[in-house]
Amino acid sequence: MKISTLPKFIIGQSFYLLLFTIYLLPQTVHSQSFTMEQVGKFSFPSELTSSPTGEKIAWAMNEQGKRNIYFAEGPTFDPKKLTDFNEDDGQEISSLQFTPDGNWIIFVRGGDHGGGNASSTVNAQNLPTLPKVQIWKINLAGGKIEIVTEADDPIVGAPNQLAFLKGGQVWTVDLKNSAKPAQLFEVKGNVNYAQYSPDGSKLAFVSNRGSHSLVGIFQDNSTPIQWISPSFHRDVIPQWSPDGKHLSFIRLQGGKGAEYPVLEPRHTPWEIWIANASSGTAKKLWKAPETLRGSYPNPFFSFSADGNLIFQSYEDGWQHLYALEVASGKTTLLTPGDYMVEQVNLSSDKSKLIFSANTGSQPQDLDRRHIGAINLASKKLNWITEGEGIEAYPVWIGNAGKTAFFSANSQRSHLIAVNDGINTKLLQESIIPADFPQASLVVPTQVKFTAPDGTTVYGQLFQKEGGSTSKPGIIFAHGGPQRQMLLGWSYMDYYSNTYALNQYLAELGFVVLSVNFRLGIGYGYEFHRPANGYYQGAVEYQDIKAGGEYLAKLSQVNGDKIGIYGGSYGGYLTALALARDSDLFKVGVDIHGVHDLDGRYELPETYEAAPDLDKAKKIAWESSPMADLATWTSPVLFIHSDDDRNVDVAQTAYIIRRFEELGNPYESIIIPGDTHHWMKWSNMIKVDQATADFLKKHLMD
Repeated sequence: MKISTLPKFIIGQSFYLLLFTIYLLPQTVHSQSFTMEQVGKFSFPSELTSSPTGEKIAWAMNEQGKRNIYFAEGPTFDPKKLTDFNEDDGQEISSLQFTPDGNWIIFVRGGDHGGGNASSTVNAQNLPTLPKVQIWKINLAGGKIEIVTEADDPIVGAPNQLAFLKGGQVWTVDLKNSAKPAQLFEVKGNVNYAQYSPDGSKLAFVSNRGSHSLVGIFQDNSTPIQWISPSFHRDVIPQWSPDGKHLSFIRLQGGKGAEYPVLEPRHTPWEIWIANASSGTAKKLWKAPETLRGSYPNPFFSFSADGNLIFQSYEDGWQHLYALEVASGKTTLLTPGDYMVEQVNLSSDKSKLIFSANTGSQPQDLDRRHIGAINLASKKLNWITEGEGIEAYPVWIGNAGKTAFFSANSQRSHLIAVNDGINTKLLQESIIPADFPQASLVVPTQVKFTAPDGTTVYGQLFQKEGGSTSKPGIIFAHGGPQRQMLLGWSYMDYYSNTYALNQYLAELGFVVLSVNFRLGIGYGYEFHRPANGYYQGAVEYQDIKAGGEYLAKLSQVNGDKIGIYGGSYGGYLTALALARDSDLFKVGVDIHGVHDLDGRYELPETYEAAPDLDKAKKIAWESSPMADLATWTSPVLFIHSDDDRNVDVAQTAYIIRRFEELGNPYESIIIPGDTHHWMKWSNMIKVDQATADFLKKHLMD
C-alpha cells in the first residue's frame, strides 16, 4: 500500500510519532546508567608495605569509608583481613609497617596525615567524645590486635621495641608486654625524625633547635648523646650505612639570610655529608649545582648495599635518581630520560631499587605511571610494567625479585597487584561492589593546547558517546598544586574521588576537561616551578583559561555553557576564573579554595626589608580572587569543612562575607567536623553530588 492512500489522521499520527521518537533518541542513547554513590564506591588501597623477612605484604583498604588492614603471604598471596573496623567513621590508617623480624605489624589509627596538624584527632562523626590517635600492634603469630598507646609517628628497628615521637621527644615501649611507654631520653629542641641503626642498638635522630638542627645518636642511658658534626646549619634525614659504621645526612642552610628581593627566584643550596658513627667527624661528599634546577627537592636519600648513596635531584630538569660513590664523590644518573621518578623503594638488602615514573612506549604514558627497577650493582634499569594501566607505590617482596604495587586503569580503580618477574596477580577483585559501574566508565583521552605565552598544557578529556551534539563543558582544576591528573584512576585518594566525579559528570552529559596546569608535576622543572606563579602573579591561571577556551571551541561543546570546579588549589583557580572571566566560565563550584593572599607577606619587625616588598604585596593582592569581585557575576557554590588542616575554613568565610557586603548571590555548604580530605565517605559523596547538581542546574536544567 502506498503511503498516499493512508488516511490523513494516520499519516499525521505517524509523522508526529516519528518526530517524538527522534526527539527522544539522544536521551535514550544518553540515559544515565549509574549514580554518584555507585561510582564513589571505588576501591582505594594505601600504606602498602613489605616485611624485611619472608614474602609478606600488608596494606590498608578503604571500602566506602571502612578502612581495614589486609595481609598476604607468598607464594599464593591470598589476602586476609586482619582488622574489623566496619564503620564509616573517618578514622585514617597510616604508618603501616612490619617490625624487622616480620612478626608484628604496626600502624596508627586516627588523625589526618595529608595536611598540617596531622596528629590531631578527627571527629567527622561529631561524637560527644573525641576519637583518639593511637598506635596499634598486630601479632601475626596469634592474630591478636591491641592498642599500644595514644601517640603517633612509630619507629621500628630495635628488637621487640617500638619507638615513637611524642611532644618532640622519643618514647619507647616493649611490644611483648603491656608495660607503659617510657621516654627514651631527654633532649632540648624538638625531635622530628629518628632511625634505628641496622642492628637496632643505636638511634640516630634530628633535633630542631629553631635556627638550626642537629643530628644526634642515642646509644644507652649511660652514654652521652653524640652530636654528629654539629654546626649552625639544618642537618636532616640521617641515614645509616648497611654496616652501621657511617651516618650520612643532608645539610641545608640555617639561620636567616638577607632580605633579598622576594619576587626573584633563588637557588636553595644543599649538600650531602658522611660521618664516622663512632667519632662523629664528618666530611662533605657532594654539593648540589648552584642553579634553580639544583635547588633542594626534599629528595629520596639512602645508602645502598655497597656502602654508596642514592639520592634524588632535579638538576637536569627532571626528578631523577643518582648514585653517589662515597670514595670518589662521583655521581651517576640512574634514570635517564624526560620523565619524573617518584615513590622510590629499596629492597630490604638495599641491593635493588624500585620506583614509579611517567614514561613508556606511548606518548600518553606522560600522563600515566609505570614501575621501573634498578639493580644497584650493575646500574641496570628495567621496566616491570607497561601499557595503558596506572601503577604506583611499588615495594619489593623478599629477595627473589617479586614486587607489589597499586594497579588501576581508566575504568578499574586501584587494587594491589603482585608480580613474580613474569606474571602479575591482581588481589581483591572480589571486593569490587556489584553495582560499581566499571564497564560504563569512559576512557579519557589525552589532549594538549597552548597557553597565551606559548606553554604547552596537557589535559584529559572525559566525554560519553551519544547524547546532545552541543554539550555543556566543565573544566576541572586539581589541587596541590604539585599534582598530575592521569589517564586513569589516581594513586591519591583525593584525586580518585575527583576522577570518579569527572566520570559522573561525563555520564550526566558534560564534556569534562581536567587541566594539568603549571605548578603541577610530570612535565619538567620549568613547568613545575615557573616564575610568577601563585601569589607572585598566578601565571598558571592562563592555563586554566586556555583550557576553557579550548573546550568551548570543540565541535561537540556548547561554548556558551562552560563551567568550572576544583578543590583546594583548584578552588583558588576556580574562584580566579569566576572573578576574572565570568563571560567564559558561566558557573563554578569552589571547594575549600584559597581566596585572600593579601597577608602572604608579613611586615618585618626590623628595619631591614626586601626591596620589592611593596610590589610583592601588590602582586599578591592582585593574584587573589578578592581583587576581582567586582567582575564576578557567575553563580557559585562554596563548600568547606570546618576542621580543614590544609586551607583554613576562614578563607571561605572571608569571601562569603565580601559577597554579602556586595549583595552578590551565592550558595554554600559547610561540613562540620570533617577535614580537607573528606575522611568520612558519606561526606565525600554529599560534596560530589552537590557539585554535580549545582553544575547541572545552571548548565543543563
